[in-house]
This record gives sequence, C-alpha cells and structure tokens, in this order.
Amino acid sequence: MTIPRVLVVAGSDSGGGAGIQADIKTIAMLGGHPTTAITAITAQNTLGVQAVHPVSADMVVAQIDSVLSDIGTDAVKIGMIGSAAIAHAVADRLERLDVPIVFDPVMIATSGSTLADAATIAAFERLMTIASVVTPNLPELEALGGEAAVLAHGCHLAAKGGHAEGATVTDRLLAADGREVAVMHAERLDTRDTHGTGCTFASALACGLAAGLSVEDAFTRAIRFVRRAILAAPGLGQRHGPLGHALGVVPFDQVER
Repeated sequence: MTIPRVLVVAGSDSGGGAGIQADIKTIAMLGGHPTTAITAITAQNTLGVQAVHPVSADMVVAQIDSVLSDIGTDAVKIGMIGSAAIAHAVADRLERLDVPIVFDPVMIATSGSTLADAATIAAFERLMTIASVVTPNLPELEALGGEAAVLAHGCHLAAKGGHAEGATVTDRLLAADGREVAVMHAERLDTRDTHGTGCTFASALACGLAAGLSVEDAFTRAIRFVRRAILAAPGLGQRHGPLGHALGVVPFDQVER
C-alpha cells in the first residue's frame, strides 16, 4: 500500500484556518500524508494577524532534511515563506528534488494583514524558478508582474479568480507557453468564510500531483475541493472564518452550482 507524501513548507496559523493547519487537513482529507517544515509562527484568528515570528532559515532547512532523509516526498507545497533568507535557503535545498513543487506566493492574509515584505517578495523569483505550478490570487499575480512574468520561469500558472468582480468566479490553468489548458467557472458564493482558500487549493493541487494526477486533473480536483469546503464552512469566529475541510468531502453533484 502506498500513500501520496506531501512536504509542506509554510507558516503556522494559530486560528487553524490557513497555513500549515489548513494544509494538513486538506492533504489528509484527500488521502495523502502531510509532512511539514514550519517557516513562521503567527498569532492569528478570524479578525487578522496579531503577531508573526519567523523561524530561522537553518531550522527550516533542518526540518526539510529531517523529512526527506527518512520519509521522503512525492510533491512539495510552499506557502508563507517568512523571510527572504528562508526563501533562498528553501530554493537551494529543493532545487535538487525531482518531484512536483507547488508554490503559493502568500503575501497578504484574507484579513488584509501583510505576510511578506518587499525583500521576501523579491526572493520569490527563486521559488518560481523551481516551481512546477505557481498559484497566486489576482493581487499577488499583479505584484509578481502579471501572467507573462510568472510563466517566464517555465512553470504552470494557476490564476485564481476569487478576487475578481462579478457573479461568476473563473479559475484558469496556463501552461508555461501561455496556453490555457484548463478553466473552471462557478457561481460566486456569498460568504465571508474564506480564510485559508489559497492554502487549501495549493495543498490539494500538490496532493493530486503527488498521487500521480496530471496537472489539469489535479487543478480541477483542487478547485472542487475548495468549493465544497467553503460550502461546508462551520461559521467559526467573528469575521473571516475557516473552511469546512472535514465536511467538504462529499459527492461533487451536491455542490456543483
């Protein structure tokens, strides 16, 4: 018996809605085994981020080496990176791997709190170079220089449409040559319980790739899982609540609308 192994390099969310906590829930619910390298500890809830404490780059690499030397991995998901030094250290270590890498360029939390400074965002260039798929939301995509700038790194681009206007959300998957290889349209859901959607999507995508799915199939499954989890949100907290990961695994036909 085999199980897809996914190494997650990301920050911790004390409120359990995003970050490592969302990553672990997502990968476990989709049948994978998550391992982790924590890049930062945050004091965070549905109202916002109250404090951030980056982990040292040496400790992040030590966690990666500990996991890879024993358990191994079939895919990597990179989320909140913590600092420019961590970004470069992670890139140095992961560029040797021959597995799919999903990079979610986390810059701003759902609450609006900043999670990456200018130096860290500049260091994202290294991570995009080693990534198989980069998964920015629209503001992050703009900050990275747009579609052409991301695709110039030779990766796929999952351009998420949740921040756009209108009654329909359009999510697109582009190949490195700019071809649109998958697109999904869905009714926009009227909810504020969307904390952790980006982390959840990127981890679901990485889990699919770890299981051997094509990029297109992993993308489609990840979009559907996020939508189910939004619809199953338990309504916790006073503002941007977490998704319902555990309740999100239901037949597709119950939520496709």
